[in-house]
Amino acid sequence: MPSSPLPSIEPADLEWHEGVPESKQFGDIYFSRENGLEESRYVFIDHNNLPARFATVPEAGAFVVAENGFGTGLNFLATWQAWNSYGPSHAATLHFISAERFPLTPQDLEKALSFWPELKELAHELIANYPPLVRGAHRLVLGGGRVRLTLYFGDLNDAWSNLRFKADAWFLDGFAPAVNPGAWQETAVEHIRQHSKPGTTLATFTAVGYIRRLLQGAGAQMQKTKGYGRKRDMLSGVFWPDSLPSSKATETVTPSVTIVGAGIAGCLLANNLAQRGYPVTLIDSASQAGAAASGNLQGALYVKLGVEFNAQTEFALSALTFSQRYYEANGGKFWHRTGLLQLAWNSSEEDRQRRFISRNQYPEDILYPVTKKAAEIQAGIPLSSGGLWFPRSGWLEPAELCRMLSAHPAIQTVYNFPVTQMSQSDGQWRLSGDTLEHAPVYTDSVVICAGHKTPEVIPGQNSLRFKAIRGQVTHLPDILSANPRAVICGARYLNPFYTIENQRQAVMGATFDLHDNTPEPTAESHQENLHTLSAMVPAVLPSDKAAAIEPEQLEGRTGFRCTTHDYQPVAGQFYDSEGTPTEGLYLLSGLGSKGLTYAPLLAEFLADEISGQPLALPASLIKRVATRRMHRLRTANK
Repeated sequence: MPSSPLPSIEPADLEWHEGVPESKQFGDIYFSRENGLEESRYVFIDHNNLPARFATVPEAGAFVVAENGFGTGLNFLATWQAWNSYGPSHAATLHFISAERFPLTPQDLEKALSFWPELKELAHELIANYPPLVRGAHRLVLGGGRVRLTLYFGDLNDAWSNLRFKADAWFLDGFAPAVNPGAWQETAVEHIRQHSKPGTTLATFTAVGYIRRLLQGAGAQMQKTKGYGRKRDMLSGVFWPDSLPSSKATETVTPSVTIVGAGIAGCLLANNLAQRGYPVTLIDSASQAGAAASGNLQGALYVKLGVEFNAQTEFALSALTFSQRYYEANGGKFWHRTGLLQLAWNSSEEDRQRRFISRNQYPEDILYPVTKKAAEIQAGIPLSSGGLWFPRSGWLEPAELCRMLSAHPAIQTVYNFPVTQMSQSDGQWRLSGDTLEHAPVYTDSVVICAGHKTPEVIPGQNSLRFKAIRGQVTHLPDILSANPRAVICGARYLNPFYTIENQRQAVMGATFDLHDNTPEPTAESHQENLHTLSAMVPAVLPSDKAAAIEPEQLEGRTGFRCTTHDYQPVAGQFYDSEGTPTEGLYLLSGLGSKGLTYAPLLAEFLADEISGQPLALPASLIKRVATRRMHRLRTANK
């Protein structure tokens, strides 16, 4: 195990038994084609009455299944298949939440699931999105957004303590109580109760008496019923703790959501909510999506992980791996998975990387160190040092992606509309501008994703801890000595050259101007970018060529990063300075220079919160992005 307190986890071994036809072993349980899938359907799907319950999920609704051991993922795939067969035709979401202390490697998972060819397509998508074996919560978005799998790699009780959800049905799988007593301790059963509600059902292979009594003590009405195959009995039940069965909830109109700001964060959130069945209005003061800080022609998918594995590093890692999966599945032609090299470009960075590697043990599908020679092979150009190689990273065309995301049919776009006033009355928000071009917008909920203009849009607030930092990128012409085939990051980042607007060029940058509010590109900032690039990667821009380039002739863009006092992003319901939540008002801002990396996961989390669905972030990371910390007054932190 690594010396750092997290981040990697030991995978389980899958033992293959040549003498037992079509059988395999995971831990102390044998799986076979004969009883595996059909047994999962009989015990969990049938005894939780899922086909009938799936069919009644309302528009924009969700159904939540929780499980206490992911194993080979067979129960999940059987549930996904049932959702495809019996789930509603309108927009709705199946959430499946599972914990696994010893997850299988992707290779073993593929071997195990090959026993069931009828699940081949679903298994292929699961394996393609399977997260790296790192402790903590991992959200997988599958089936075009109709299925969301939350996998927690680690201890079962840690999972249920950290995750925020209410289950509609429980699969109490795991191993037999004699083999895996930890799954059946009173603490674990208490967690099951806390994550349940009146009407939550449960089913388990076991029929052991003390398990039945534990569940009954937690408020579940239990019954013994016929088991599958040679198993004589099993248990099923329903939670009606301290109450009679509640009447069926009446259907309500799906609440409307208006998002202020059509940058990468706003467009990702709008698309996410639209996929879930929510009517969304996307407002921006510009004439199109992706016109401000997200309007660069190229942007790198990058974070700098800390030497010490703490909550800040855990969030950055979670955001990186989620965004890699998201763009791979949804980025289309605007995502370029080239790999990314974090260059050890000076002695200080070289020492930091040496300490980072000695104290951490990341899976190689996240990153691994490379020598100077290996780095040159990956980047395709001569370099002065090695570094850290991120094989699943790359670069995006963010402005084009914003426009693609905002084109969803459930999203109404309103451009050239600077929001200057927001007010709330009778549970509705009214958004208006300073011109008569657009009528006021009325909505149930508002999410402010306005970047560095966020403090100006929040109603009645003038003391929030946001700040704007200018950043200028330079468009490099194709006259340089070498063209990297991967993103290179150091004192600046450099993207590979490609044809942009009929010109072959690359975007590099960006400056970090704390006390400069100049909105247009300047020759001085171009010169700074050129000088830094020449020192960082001389093979790309030798000093003589750098001196020959006239900065005044270069093109580029200026944007303003929105950062916070602690350089951590903000996502969630807005709290006023007294610590009181403001109904229907949310923030997604403060992403700094890592917006392309942070935005997908934070949009997923905020869509969860708005829709009342299971949260993608564990409790420890929710605290990291809480909005109440943005107030200067100490009382806001109570």
